[in-house]
Amino acid sequence: MEHNMILSASGWRKIFTQSGDGEDASPAIGKDNALICALIGETFAQYVISVSDKDSPVVAVATDTRPTGTEIADAILRALQSRHINIQYLGVASAPEIMAYARNVDGFIYISASHNPIGHNGIKFGLNDGGVLEGAEAKKLIAEFEKKCLDEDAEKHAQDILASVDNAAITLIKNESDNHKKKSLEAYNAFIKTVITGTDIEEEQNDIFNVIQSYIAENPLSVVCDMNGSARSASIDNEFIPSCNIKFLPFNDEPGKIAHAIIPEPENLIYCASQMQQLQEGGDESVLLGYMPDCDGDRGNIVYWDERIHKALPIPAQTVFSLCVMAELSYDYWKTCRFQKKSLYHKALSILEKKAVAVNCPTSMRIDDICNTFNVSLFRAEVGEANVVNLAQKKRDEGYKVRILGEGSNGGNITAPSRVRDPLATLFAIIKLLSIKDCTKDGKRQKGLFHIWCEKSEQMAKYKEDFSLSDILATLPVYATTGVSESRAILNVHTPDKGLLKQNFQTVFMKEWTEKKEKMQDIYDFESFEADCTNGTEEKKYSLDWNNGTGGLKIKFYDSNKRPTAFIWMRPSGTEPVFRILCDVKGDELKSEERIERELLDWETEMIQKADAMYEA
Repeated sequence: MEHNMILSASGWRKIFTQSGDGEDASPAIGKDNALICALIGETFAQYVISVSDKDSPVVAVATDTRPTGTEIADAILRALQSRHINIQYLGVASAPEIMAYARNVDGFIYISASHNPIGHNGIKFGLNDGGVLEGAEAKKLIAEFEKKCLDEDAEKHAQDILASVDNAAITLIKNESDNHKKKSLEAYNAFIKTVITGTDIEEEQNDIFNVIQSYIAENPLSVVCDMNGSARSASIDNEFIPSCNIKFLPFNDEPGKIAHAIIPEPENLIYCASQMQQLQEGGDESVLLGYMPDCDGDRGNIVYWDERIHKALPIPAQTVFSLCVMAELSYDYWKTCRFQKKSLYHKALSILEKKAVAVNCPTSMRIDDICNTFNVSLFRAEVGEANVVNLAQKKRDEGYKVRILGEGSNGGNITAPSRVRDPLATLFAIIKLLSIKDCTKDGKRQKGLFHIWCEKSEQMAKYKEDFSLSDILATLPVYATTGVSESRAILNVHTPDKGLLKQNFQTVFMKEWTEKKEKMQDIYDFESFEADCTNGTEEKKYSLDWNNGTGGLKIKFYDSNKRPTAFIWMRPSGTEPVFRILCDVKGDELKSEERIERELLDWETEMIQKADAMYEA
């Protein structure tokens, strides 16, 4: 039985509409897709039974707000029930919500295709650690599912699964969903407080939220949210944000009423920006921040009010992530000073503590600059949230403290102890930057987050007490980076073996580098390069063999002072049938980084096309 799914650790995805149209908003998935879902549900049921050592483990199930979610859930619920799984169905829930709640059960299935178009859908799997299955376990699940699909009796077996459970049993499960949903919201509300504050000590949490609320009492803040009918419209945002004395102004907030394209990139953040602009022009000067989540609500990129030009502007994904990394590293330094014990022993431990940030391969080198400022190590994994999460855990096992991680190329951030992106973590990283200012505590002067950053990055000339988010953004490292949703960042190639494509690219690149090296040095000050390959959680620097299968390949360029100044990157998508490319260029005094980014990306595109033509020949 053919499934036509793209299977990866980050999730299994395909077009699920019966019509096969990725833009179709119909809820119907058709018989064939229902049978596939039956095998998916049975595969996970058998897996969770084997790893939990329980005859009837508890599994939470939820969907985002895509139209096909209801029928996919129905088939999966039947498959789980046929294997005597204790099901807790939440209905619609955001990804961070079900993953926070799943810490209290044995596993979860989340039905979502994240930012993909409306006719797509998919499945994420996890246990009770708050994230999706790590790579090795995900491969086991994929292998078992594919084995089931290849069985000559697969179709009949799937039909038997669906027929073995009567409608009354499924109705009973769905009737109990309101109670489970209430518990999931409570679990998420408690968990996000730990994520935002970085402590599970209630007294410390209250102290930090009191600082935020005290600032907002004197400096009113309103936050606009374009829910776009996403799962976040059925999550905690409407209650949690106002509980912090912040006025919350959502729109397009009816679950399932998806008003426009789903991916929260600049082309879709315009609706949030327009709403903010109208409110500001209507006299509400407190409207300073906005966000838009994707359909599963795990990513939320930011819009802000730039008071210098009196305009609401989206912040590019790479800049959002950089801002959050800077905020959380500053916050971690501030929190240590605020709550650490006064003994020399504890102060020494704090100084000696190894800290790190984990990111994906195409995350901008802005992060390298920020990490260097705080003397924090930086590690890179292949694209895929699961890869970055697993890399962070690997580094924790090696003794590092990893407060923040994520995929800068996609925006959003994962803040410990969470193992999934969360727009509330993004939003409150920025709110902490704005609200935790210089103050006196216990008779001692304590610097605020922006003050800490300016001092450590040697930019005190840009610091002022009445700073705005515009002032903060002006202190971030300057880079020009290709946006992942731009048409020029997506290529269609004919070479089926993407490792071979990169091997052919290596041949093309080395020839052109030899021919153009002097010109590259004159124009861009590129004196040398290195090739870095990423597969899963592993990064191989200075690689001589660029054929690393479906992993990521980055060519990093160094200037005459041996400093990294730009990179080009490529990788086949793990969730869509496309080949992705990206370029990142450090800013210079001539303000030419945007021009150089365009020229390097054009060069990369031409070389990939030449490499692709080698296969066709």
